[in-house]
Amino acid sequence: MHNKNKKNSVLLDLKGKNAIVTGGAQGIGYGIAHRLAEAGTRVLIADMNKEACDKAVAELKEMGHESGSYILDVSNEDQVRDMVNYVIDNWGSVDILVNNAGIYPQIPLSTMTFDDFKKVINVNLNSVFLTTKYVSESMKKQGGGKIINISSIDALHPSMIGLAHYDASKHGVWGFTKNSALELAQYGITVNAVAPGGINTPGSHANSSSEIPKEQMEAAIKAFTAKIPLHRFGEPDDIGKVVLFLASDMSSYMTGSQIVVDGGALLN
Repeated sequence: MHNKNKKNSVLLDLKGKNAIVTGGAQGIGYGIAHRLAEAGTRVLIADMNKEACDKAVAELKEMGHESGSYILDVSNEDQVRDMVNYVIDNWGSVDILVNNAGIYPQIPLSTMTFDDFKKVINVNLNSVFLTTKYVSESMKKQGGGKIINISSIDALHPSMIGLAHYDASKHGVWGFTKNSALELAQYGITVNAVAPGGINTPGSHANSSSEIPKEQMEAAIKAFTAKIPLHRFGEPDDIGKVVLFLASDMSSYMTGSQIVVDGGALLN
Protein backbone atom coordinates (compact mmCIF):
# COMPACT_ATOMS: atom_id res chain seq x y z
CA MET A 1 0.00 0.00 0.00
CA HIS A 2 1.30 3.47 -0.89
CA ASN A 3 1.66 5.96 1.95
CA LYS A 4 0.97 9.23 0.10
CA ASN A 5 -2.21 9.93 2.09
CA LYS A 6 -0.80 9.10 5.53
CA LYS A 7 0.06 11.98 7.84
CA ASN A 8 3.54 12.21 9.39
CA SER A 9 2.15 11.34 12.81
CA VAL A 10 0.65 8.12 11.40
CA LEU A 11 3.79 7.18 9.46
CA LEU A 12 5.88 7.43 12.62
CA ASP A 13 3.36 5.74 14.91
CA LEU A 14 4.68 2.29 15.89
CA LYS A 15 2.05 1.42 18.51
CA GLY A 16 1.35 -2.31 18.61
CA LYS A 17 4.77 -3.18 17.15
CA ASN A 18 7.33 -5.36 18.92
CA ALA A 19 11.06 -4.82 18.52
CA ILE A 20 14.26 -6.63 19.49
CA VAL A 21 17.36 -4.45 19.91
CA THR A 22 20.58 -6.42 20.43
CA GLY A 23 23.21 -4.70 22.54
CA GLY A 24 20.39 -2.39 23.57
CA ALA A 25 21.34 -1.79 27.19
CA GLN A 26 23.58 1.22 26.67
CA GLY A 27 25.25 3.50 24.13
CA ILE A 28 23.89 3.43 20.57
CA GLY A 29 21.63 0.47 21.39
CA TYR A 30 19.89 2.32 24.19
CA GLY A 31 19.54 5.43 22.00
CA ILE A 32 17.75 3.22 19.47
CA ALA A 33 15.58 1.46 22.07
CA HIS A 34 14.52 4.82 23.51
CA ARG A 35 13.41 6.27 20.14
CA LEU A 36 11.50 3.10 19.18
CA ALA A 37 9.81 2.99 22.58
CA GLU A 38 8.83 6.65 22.32
CA ALA A 39 7.12 5.86 18.98
CA GLY A 40 4.99 3.25 20.76
CA THR A 41 7.04 0.10 20.17
CA ARG A 42 7.32 -2.56 22.87
CA VAL A 43 11.09 -3.09 23.03
CA LEU A 44 13.02 -6.16 24.11
CA ILE A 45 16.56 -5.21 25.11
CA ALA A 46 18.75 -8.22 24.30
CA ASP A 47 22.17 -7.91 25.89
CA MET A 48 24.86 -9.78 27.86
CA ASN A 49 25.03 -7.18 30.61
CA LYS A 50 22.20 -7.92 33.08
CA GLU A 51 22.89 -4.89 35.28
CA ALA A 52 22.81 -2.49 32.33
CA CYS A 53 19.70 -4.26 30.95
CA ASP A 54 17.80 -3.87 34.22
CA LYS A 55 18.74 -0.17 34.39
CA ALA A 56 17.67 0.46 30.77
CA VAL A 57 14.32 -1.33 31.17
CA ALA A 58 13.62 0.51 34.44
CA GLU A 59 14.34 3.87 32.74
CA LEU A 60 12.06 3.09 29.79
CA LYS A 61 9.26 1.92 32.11
CA GLU A 62 9.66 5.06 34.22
CA MET A 63 9.00 7.09 31.05
CA GLY A 64 5.82 5.06 30.50
CA HIS A 65 7.16 2.76 27.77
CA GLU A 66 6.65 -1.00 27.53
CA SER A 67 9.93 -2.87 27.66
CA GLY A 68 11.54 -6.15 28.62
CA SER A 69 15.01 -7.67 28.67
CA TYR A 70 16.65 -10.91 27.60
CA ILE A 71 20.18 -11.89 28.62
CA LEU A 72 22.10 -13.81 25.97
CA ASP A 73 25.24 -14.26 23.92
CA VAL A 74 24.12 -13.14 20.45
CA SER A 75 26.69 -15.41 18.78
CA ASN A 76 25.16 -18.55 20.34
CA GLU A 77 22.61 -20.14 18.00
CA ASP A 78 20.56 -21.91 20.70
CA GLN A 79 20.31 -18.73 22.76
CA VAL A 80 19.26 -16.63 19.75
CA ARG A 81 16.60 -19.17 18.76
CA ASP A 82 15.31 -19.27 22.35
CA MET A 83 15.14 -15.46 22.49
CA VAL A 84 13.11 -15.22 19.26
CA ASN A 85 10.74 -17.94 20.51
CA TYR A 86 10.44 -16.11 23.84
CA VAL A 87 9.29 -12.89 22.12
CA ILE A 88 6.82 -14.71 19.87
CA ASP A 89 5.43 -16.78 22.76
CA ASN A 90 5.04 -13.77 25.06
CA TRP A 91 4.38 -10.85 22.69
CA GLY A 92 3.01 -12.60 19.60
CA SER A 93 5.37 -11.21 16.96
CA VAL A 94 8.70 -9.61 16.11
CA ASP A 95 7.97 -6.65 13.82
CA ILE A 96 11.31 -4.85 14.06
CA LEU A 97 14.79 -6.34 14.55
CA VAL A 98 17.75 -4.06 15.19
CA ASN A 99 21.12 -5.81 15.06
CA ASN A 100 23.27 -3.43 17.06
CA ALA A 101 25.46 -5.68 19.28
CA GLY A 102 29.13 -5.25 18.48
CA ILE A 103 32.63 -5.23 19.96
CA TYR A 104 35.80 -3.50 18.79
CA PRO A 105 38.89 -4.45 20.83
CA GLN A 106 41.80 -2.68 19.16
CA ILE A 107 44.60 -5.13 18.42
CA PRO A 108 47.26 -4.66 15.74
CA LEU A 109 47.45 -7.44 13.15
CA SER A 110 50.93 -8.39 14.39
CA THR A 111 49.65 -9.39 17.83
CA MET A 112 46.10 -10.41 16.89
CA THR A 113 45.38 -14.11 17.46
CA PHE A 114 43.00 -16.25 15.43
CA ASP A 115 40.76 -16.40 18.52
CA ASP A 116 40.72 -12.57 18.69
CA PHE A 117 39.64 -12.45 15.05
CA LYS A 118 36.98 -15.15 15.42
CA LYS A 119 35.47 -13.54 18.52
CA VAL A 120 34.81 -10.25 16.71
CA ILE A 121 33.39 -12.03 13.65
CA ASN A 122 31.18 -14.15 15.94
CA VAL A 123 29.70 -11.20 17.83
CA ASN A 124 29.54 -8.63 15.01
CA LEU A 125 28.67 -10.74 11.96
CA ASN A 126 27.57 -14.26 12.86
CA SER A 127 25.01 -12.84 15.29
CA VAL A 128 23.43 -10.83 12.45
CA PHE A 129 23.04 -14.02 10.42
CA LEU A 130 21.52 -15.90 13.39
CA THR A 131 18.99 -13.26 14.43
CA THR A 132 18.01 -12.55 10.82
CA LYS A 133 17.55 -16.26 10.09
CA TYR A 134 15.21 -16.92 13.02
CA VAL A 135 13.36 -13.59 13.04
CA SER A 136 12.78 -13.62 9.27
CA GLU A 137 11.09 -17.04 9.48
CA SER A 138 8.57 -15.50 11.90
CA MET A 139 8.22 -12.31 9.83
CA LYS A 140 7.41 -14.36 6.71
CA LYS A 141 4.45 -15.95 8.51
CA GLN A 142 3.10 -12.58 9.66
CA GLY A 143 3.50 -10.98 6.21
CA GLY A 144 6.45 -8.64 6.69
CA GLY A 145 8.79 -6.81 9.01
CA LYS A 146 11.72 -4.45 9.32
CA ILE A 147 15.32 -5.52 9.88
CA ILE A 148 17.92 -2.82 10.58
CA ASN A 149 21.61 -3.66 10.89
CA ILE A 150 24.05 -1.27 12.55
CA SER A 151 27.16 -1.41 10.41
CA SER A 152 29.84 1.30 10.52
CA ILE A 153 31.61 3.76 8.26
CA ASP A 154 34.34 1.11 8.57
CA ALA A 155 32.18 -0.94 6.17
CA LEU A 156 33.13 1.70 3.57
CA HIS A 157 36.54 2.99 4.66
CA PRO A 158 38.98 1.76 7.34
CA SER A 159 39.30 4.05 10.35
CA MET A 160 42.43 3.07 12.22
CA ILE A 161 45.10 0.43 12.76
CA GLY A 162 44.02 -2.30 15.19
CA LEU A 163 40.55 -2.85 13.73
CA ALA A 164 41.21 -5.36 10.91
CA HIS A 165 38.80 -7.88 12.47
CA TYR A 166 36.17 -5.18 13.12
CA ASP A 167 36.41 -3.78 9.58
CA ALA A 168 36.11 -7.29 8.13
CA SER A 169 32.99 -7.91 10.25
CA LYS A 170 31.36 -4.62 9.23
CA HIS A 171 32.07 -5.11 5.53
CA GLY A 172 30.41 -8.49 6.07
CA VAL A 173 27.34 -6.91 7.70
CA TRP A 174 26.94 -4.57 4.71
CA GLY A 175 27.24 -7.46 2.23
CA PHE A 176 24.81 -9.58 4.25
CA THR A 177 22.35 -6.67 4.44
CA LYS A 178 22.21 -6.36 0.65
CA ASN A 179 21.87 -10.08 -0.02
CA SER A 180 19.27 -10.77 2.67
CA ALA A 181 17.29 -7.72 1.43
CA LEU A 182 17.22 -9.31 -2.01
CA GLU A 183 15.96 -12.65 -0.66
CA LEU A 184 13.43 -11.31 1.85
CA ALA A 185 11.81 -8.54 -0.21
CA GLN A 186 9.25 -10.97 -1.70
CA TYR A 187 7.90 -11.55 1.83
CA GLY A 188 7.41 -7.85 2.62
CA ILE A 189 10.54 -7.79 4.81
CA THR A 190 12.90 -4.85 4.32
CA VAL A 191 16.55 -5.01 5.38
CA ASN A 192 18.61 -1.82 5.68
CA ALA A 193 21.74 -0.68 7.47
CA VAL A 194 22.89 2.39 9.38
CA ALA A 195 26.61 3.22 9.28
CA PRO A 196 27.58 5.35 12.28
CA GLY A 197 30.77 7.37 12.38
CA GLY A 198 32.27 8.47 15.70
CA ILE A 199 29.57 8.33 18.39
CA ASN A 200 29.95 9.31 22.06
CA THR A 201 29.29 6.08 23.97
CA PRO A 202 30.70 4.52 27.16
CA GLY A 203 33.01 2.41 24.96
CA SER A 204 34.17 4.96 22.40
CA HIS A 205 36.67 6.90 24.51
CA ALA A 206 37.66 4.35 27.15
CA ASN A 207 38.20 1.08 25.37
CA SER A 208 39.46 -1.20 28.15
CA SER A 209 39.88 -4.12 25.73
CA SER A 210 42.31 -2.14 23.59
CA GLU A 211 45.96 -3.12 23.22
CA ILE A 212 46.72 0.35 21.85
CA PRO A 213 48.32 2.65 24.51
CA LYS A 214 45.87 5.15 26.05
CA GLU A 215 47.84 8.22 24.88
CA GLN A 216 47.90 6.86 21.32
CA MET A 217 44.15 6.22 21.48
CA GLU A 218 43.41 9.74 22.71
CA ALA A 219 45.58 11.23 19.96
CA ALA A 220 43.79 9.11 17.34
CA ILE A 221 40.36 10.24 18.61
CA LYS A 222 41.49 13.88 18.60
CA ALA A 223 42.79 13.54 15.03
CA PHE A 224 39.58 11.80 13.95
CA THR A 225 37.41 14.54 15.52
CA ALA A 226 39.42 17.24 13.73
CA LYS A 227 38.62 15.58 10.40
CA ILE A 228 34.83 15.53 11.00
CA PRO A 229 33.29 18.45 9.07
CA LEU A 230 30.69 18.97 11.84
CA HIS A 231 33.61 19.06 14.35
CA ARG A 232 32.04 16.74 16.90
CA PHE A 233 31.29 13.13 17.69
CA GLY A 234 27.64 12.13 17.31
CA GLU A 235 25.30 11.09 20.12
CA PRO A 236 23.43 7.76 20.40
CA ASP A 237 20.20 9.65 19.64
CA ASP A 238 21.62 10.67 16.24
CA ILE A 239 21.53 6.97 15.35
CA GLY A 240 18.24 6.35 17.18
CA LYS A 241 16.42 8.91 15.01
CA VAL A 242 17.64 7.32 11.77
CA VAL A 243 16.73 3.82 12.98
CA LEU A 244 13.24 5.13 13.81
CA PHE A 245 12.96 6.39 10.22
CA LEU A 246 13.96 2.93 8.88
CA ALA A 247 11.62 1.12 11.32
CA SER A 248 8.66 3.27 10.30
CA ASP A 249 6.57 3.70 7.15
CA MET A 250 8.72 6.75 6.35
CA SER A 251 11.11 4.33 4.62
CA SER A 252 8.48 2.11 2.96
CA TYR A 253 10.25 1.96 -0.43
CA MET A 254 13.75 1.32 0.93
CA THR A 255 15.53 -2.00 1.18
CA GLY A 256 19.17 -3.03 0.78
CA SER A 257 20.30 0.52 1.58
CA GLN A 258 22.86 1.86 4.01
CA ILE A 259 22.49 5.31 5.58
CA VAL A 260 25.75 6.94 6.66
CA VAL A 261 25.44 8.98 9.86
CA ASP A 262 28.93 10.35 10.47
CA GLY A 263 28.92 14.15 10.64
CA GLY A 264 30.55 14.15 7.21
CA ALA A 265 33.62 12.11 8.29
CA LEU A 266 33.75 10.12 5.03
CA LEU A 267 33.97 13.37 3.04
CA ASN A 268 37.59 13.48 4.14
